Amino acid sequence: MSMESGQAEAPVIRLRDVYRTYEMGDQVLNALDGVSVDVVRNEYIAIIGASGSGKSTMMNIIGCLDRVTKGDYWLNGTHVGAMNETELARARNREIGFVFQSFNLLSRASALKNVMQPLVYRGIPGGERKRMASEALERVGLGDRMDHLPNQLSGGQRQRVAISRALVGNPAILLADEPTGNLDSKTSREILALIDELHQQGQTIIVVTHEPDIAGHCGRVISLQDGKVESDRDQNGRAR
Repeated sequence: MSMESGQAEAPVIRLRDVYRTYEMGDQVLNALDGVSVDVVRNEYIAIIGASGSGKSTMMNIIGCLDRVTKGDYWLNGTHVGAMNETELARARNREIGFVFQSFNLLSRASALKNVMQPLVYRGIPGGERKRMASEALERVGLGDRMDHLPNQLSGGQRQRVAISRALVGNPAILLADEPTGNLDSKTSREILALIDELHQQGQTIIVVTHEPDIAGHCGRVISLQDGKVESDRDQNGRAR
């Protein structure tokens, strides 16, 4: 099942009337309750909302970490609902670059080996993996830290390694979950400046956050409440 043709540019992400439902005893909870959103290439989007609003569920759906209960999700023109587990894993590896609040680095591996890790699953030869990972670390300003272990790096440097790992496979989407949550304010500003720069270079970025100042960096803010899109506005406050 593919996207309809004839559009100027098909969305990178298309959610149509998406539900994610959990059964809690005899109760039914709609963590996502009929969400419809399009994301086109090179958008810079914040998904915001209080705890329990559905933003983490939406991130997991977009990131192919979870499946919709009802509705449709197309990723780069491919219907995600039709994918088997192997195809979902391939989509996560090739189409989505993940950046987490807790960095999620391998503690006994160097920065270079951490960034090389996603390429192992693609079967890319060792020499090519090393070249691609080195370039990705240079891109985030860590060319001189490639052989350092995570515990030899500052929090900001560790998040840069995580961003580098997310970018190494040239993903369609960079998906960042509270990317400055474990960083001090100065380091947070540096990481946000890096993410801003990546967007200016053409990267499509979705940031999941509860921080208004982070959302202020984004060209579009989608606010969720009780599993529904409460508002969807550009940086000038205009509704989408």
